[in-house]
Amino acid sequence: MGLHFSKEEFSKRKTKVIQSMKEQNIDALLMFRQESMYWLTGYDTFGYVFFQTLVLDQKGNIILLTRAPDLRQAQNTSNINDIRIWVDKDGSKPTDELKIILNELDLKGKKLGIEYEAYGLTGKNALTLNKSLENYCSIEDKSELINKLRVIKSKEEIVYVRKAADLADKALDEAWKYAKAGVSESKILAEMNRVIFEGGGDYPANEFIIGSGKNALLCRYQAEKQILNKTDQLSIEWAGTFRHYHSAMFRTIPIGTADPKHYKMHEACVEALKNCENKLKPGNIVGDVFDVHAKTFDNLGYNKARMNACGYSLGATFSPNWMDWPMLYTGNPYIIAPGNVFFLHMILMDSTNELAMNLGETYLVTENGNERLGKQKLDLVVL
Repeated sequence: MGLHFSKEEFSKRKTKVIQSMKEQNIDALLMFRQESMYWLTGYDTFGYVFFQTLVLDQKGNIILLTRAPDLRQAQNTSNINDIRIWVDKDGSKPTDELKIILNELDLKGKKLGIEYEAYGLTGKNALTLNKSLENYCSIEDKSELINKLRVIKSKEEIVYVRKAADLADKALDEAWKYAKAGVSESKILAEMNRVIFEGGGDYPANEFIIGSGKNALLCRYQAEKQILNKTDQLSIEWAGTFRHYHSAMFRTIPIGTADPKHYKMHEACVEALKNCENKLKPGNIVGDVFDVHAKTFDNLGYNKARMNACGYSLGATFSPNWMDWPMLYTGNPYIIAPGNVFFLHMILMDSTNELAMNLGETYLVTENGNERLGKQKLDLVVL
């Protein structure tokens, strides 16, 4: 069994979930988020793209409903003992199999919490689920119940986060090594991924973002791969990933010579990052971190170039993205606490001059402040 945490760790997590369920008067929780299943049981799969749910009731019963390809996946990666299979066939309704489970657990007429905000629960399946539960029980959206527990990392989790940060640092070394005129973006990506996998890392929950020239202003991955010019700019966002835990970084690297505006933009990014660091402390709210980010950039004349969020939580996440809850935007009331892990990204996209500048680092919130997990320098590196 490939469990990545101790029995005691999983037991503590289960106890916390059941306690939260009792506090919120939820008799059972239907999990559809793969992150919840992995965190609670170790279950590791991408089978959540089909109908799949993990049921937990207040008595501690755990039952997984999934497809046949994930039977052995669950047996080999999790501590789940009761695994039910719904059969693929024309007109199959896995919700019928779910009703059998709910009846066994005596949940008719009870209140169920459902993780609706889940990539594995499509709109069509959610409608089918709701219809199947009509006049059977009461339901309530509990998408954040486990999120609010997962957001505080345990000592065992932090070990994996630190390993991920080390892999991210090593990937940046490879980027600096290969980012030269005449080199393709594909080569840079290949070498960054190579060092992560050779270090025991995993696939990240989304693609690395890479782009040069005008594409350096993009904040998403796209399929075009260019050859770096003698004078160019290269933006890369990536993450070291270990046991699905992520530590992300972001850099813009001028190639050949940097535009004078690059230096000014980089100075602004460093200042904004430092100001956000000072705000990222227990007791503050994440909305205040964004506000100091926005104020810094706006005062320096970059209000049209900045983003409307400056980061998000990181943890063990699955495709399609590594962004976790909560996000850092204005007004977000989440109170920062020790054990939080946040990626702070300072992004400037100057469309008028077709210039980009990005600086991003991952932080662990400590009892009195925070710790930057990456060990690389923040200087503007021109290659």
